Amino acid sequence: MKKQLVVSLLLVGMCGSSARAQLRIEDCHRKAQANYPLIKQYDLIEKTKQYSLANANKGYLPQAAFSGKATYQSEVTELPIDLSRLGITGVSIPSLSKDQYGATLDVTQTLWDGGTIKSQKDGLRAAAEVDRKNVEVGLYALNERVNQLYFGILLADARIRQNRLLQDNLAQNEDRLRSYLHNGMAGQADLDAIRVDRLKAIQQNAELVNTKKSYVAMLSLLIGEELGEDTEWVKPEAVRPLDPSVKRPELGLFDAQIGSLEAQYRQITAGLMPKVGLFATGGYGKPGLNMLDNNASAYYLGGIRLTWKIGNFYTRKNSRKIIRAKINAVEQQRETFLFNTRLDMARKNGEIDQYVEQLKYDDEIIALRGSVRRASEARMANGTISGVDLARDINAEQMAIEDKILHEMQLLLTIYNLKFATNN
Repeated sequence: MKKQLVVSLLLVGMCGSSARAQLRIEDCHRKAQANYPLIKQYDLIEKTKQYSLANANKGYLPQAAFSGKATYQSEVTELPIDLSRLGITGVSIPSLSKDQYGATLDVTQTLWDGGTIKSQKDGLRAAAEVDRKNVEVGLYALNERVNQLYFGILLADARIRQNRLLQDNLAQNEDRLRSYLHNGMAGQADLDAIRVDRLKAIQQNAELVNTKKSYVAMLSLLIGEELGEDTEWVKPEAVRPLDPSVKRPELGLFDAQIGSLEAQYRQITAGLMPKVGLFATGGYGKPGLNMLDNNASAYYLGGIRLTWKIGNFYTRKNSRKIIRAKINAVEQQRETFLFNTRLDMARKNGEIDQYVEQLKYDDEIIALRGSVRRASEARMANGTISGVDLARDINAEQMAIEDKILHEMQLLLTIYNLKFATNN
């Protein structure tokens, strides 16, 4: 009973390990985006937005300003009255000192700012959205790099498997030719021709293995996960996306850019409005508010203040025209992007049709090449052809098989590049 339990646990562990070793291209897309350093920008953008909004909200708080001054002036205000001429003696009109000092504390409280702070906050949010969309575009671009690496690995993997079958076939024929050579039914040149091709196949296998290792290493860095020899590369289905609509993140970026410009337009409108607020000033100086009193004294004053910058009306039309021109420029960029994307979609759909058409004939070509190769092997056994002819037919069959492998991978890569072009 214990042995059965141990065996069951081992089988479950092996199945779990096999499941964990599987890797799909969609997993690579997700992991690459999660691992890419650019994704950290999301947190930084959000924090920057929150800090900026907090600063903007402080515009509703009372604002205080402290100022102080000390001056010496060449003349002071005096009353031009000579009391002695009026018969008044012993009395003099005091005059101010030429050295004067003062310190004030001004406090203002906004009651209505014409929507300036609100429009400023809207602008900050819109600018943060533009930054986020830029990050989305940068992360989405990783999918194309993942596609190239993933299908490069699948292609190398398929060619490695086929290369090993070719080596086995060449090794079998080499053994047959060696026996034919001993029996006088073949010459050394026949054996050498097959042996050369087997060595070339071994050489090509080493190249393919190194290519796959390079692609795997780059994909490992891209997704932030170590990929070993036991990784099972899941071949996706060749399903062409039928939705012709474009849902790329660049379109969201264009919308965000227009939203940011519209927020700037509203800021121009808010800048035309008057501002109303309360103010209070407390001070201590020599002189105080009473300019005829030369003694230092404290004072205060307060009230309500209306300010209206009329100069903003001079530039509002041109400023609005500038914003409108920028919005039109973004709209043109969107139209150009969609136009180029649709051209790219048409090209990729044409390539898909081409590969589908080629694959219709690949199996038949492989079958015919295989029949020719088997016939050549039989004729070689009868001594009616040379080893060079047999090697040529073996290589022709191999090329037909590799053409099919290449067409399959090109079809898959083009389908996924079409998905990338539309984000469907």
